[in-house]
Amino acid sequence: MGTHPFSAGNITQPEWYRHIFSPLPEPTREFIVNGCTYEEVYRLASGIRRLQPSDKEDRAMICIGTSDKSLIAAALFASLAGGPRVVLPYAFSRQAVEEVLETLPCTFLCADRPGDFPSGCEVITPSTLHCESINSCTYMNPDVPFLMLFTGGSTGKPKVWSKTPRNMLAEARYQADKFGISPDDIFLSTVPPQHIYGLLFSVLIPFVSSARVLDGVYTFPGEILRTAAEHRASILVSVPIHYRILKSDDLQQHHFRMAFSSAGVLDKGDAAYFHEKTGLDIIEMYGSTETGGVATRRRLTDGESWRPLDTVAWKVLDERLRVKSDFISPTLPRDAEGFFVTADYAEADGIQSFILQGRADDIVKIGGKRVDLASVQAKIKRIPGVRDAVVVSLPTGKGRQNELGALVATDIDTLQLRKHIAAVSELYAVPKRIIVTKEIPVTSTGKYDREGIERLLAQRK
Repeated sequence: MGTHPFSAGNITQPEWYRHIFSPLPEPTREFIVNGCTYEEVYRLASGIRRLQPSDKEDRAMICIGTSDKSLIAAALFASLAGGPRVVLPYAFSRQAVEEVLETLPCTFLCADRPGDFPSGCEVITPSTLHCESINSCTYMNPDVPFLMLFTGGSTGKPKVWSKTPRNMLAEARYQADKFGISPDDIFLSTVPPQHIYGLLFSVLIPFVSSARVLDGVYTFPGEILRTAAEHRASILVSVPIHYRILKSDDLQQHHFRMAFSSAGVLDKGDAAYFHEKTGLDIIEMYGSTETGGVATRRRLTDGESWRPLDTVAWKVLDERLRVKSDFISPTLPRDAEGFFVTADYAEADGIQSFILQGRADDIVKIGGKRVDLASVQAKIKRIPGVRDAVVVSLPTGKGRQNELGALVATDIDTLQLRKHIAAVSELYAVPKRIIVTKEIPVTSTGKYDREGIERLLAQRK
């Protein structure tokens, strides 16, 4: 592998994929620490590529049913070489896979071992693949979707986003170059690889850099720090909730040289503690599945200001952030200039950065008054003794009327908490339903489990 110059310009398809399918200088080099080598990933890819008959124009689909990063990488590279399109569910549970198969007609399901999978498609494991080597003369058109990513929605109905080779590889190459990722790096991730942040930062970015990755998904503080020390991990890929639980006396730098965070706003106090213990200013990534990466900030150095990636054009119009880049899903609507209108309110901070002001879908009407859920949530979080809080809008069952509900992680009793909230909020912005809990439930990606939170609050009358 090795690193290569990368351009997303008008070049021939074989040249466009040169940094993926170039000869390997070190075929036996590990991709997975103490596991699969780069050569073995390509051999797996050749087996998956053979699942797509060369005489068929219609591309089959292969659903990934494993968090094994070598198999996920192999499926992606097989697809880039003309194999089946890849489908990544939002979770690897049987229910999530069933929802995927109900939505998209997958012919195959890729797993690391046989298991209890839904019927309807052929289960493929490494032992069933006929693996040789990829010497393909067939390359995917860089602008034709090859990957479908599922995201779970608050309504319970998952969404699917298509991504092209240009979307994924342009960003992987850009981020690898921006942050100086090298073959000496070892990635430790606390997030699963089926979502775009985990996929980029624990599979694609390491791969195009000839770096190594730890195959597990580490979520407990002791496990994270023990693994970091044992394997001399140099890059931590994590989310705000995990930086919160890492606030312990055992936290130290080990061999980390960079730490990333995404999937939510990183608390400045958590970032400050991490910096005090490790000397590292956490790099936050702002973006989404559909837009790809948009901007970054170093939490302590940049404060609230986001600096767009060099390859992302942006503007604020009618208070909404609009972006244009090679990373954006091809199915997203764009204005006449090619910009996609995000759901985020923003204001320019000079000519090179912006500040986010909340999401458009966080603005609701309560009793005829306009309420910003993020603002209410922020006020609750600032109450002494509150560790975390989520505020949602809930239907009352009376026409289109809604009321606020809040799940709050604190040891303060509900009555006292309500008094504290009333002291810092307008009366109409005080949540009618409040539940005190030890901690806020989160998904496997570290985001708030909004469906579960809304279900809890809906039961409290």
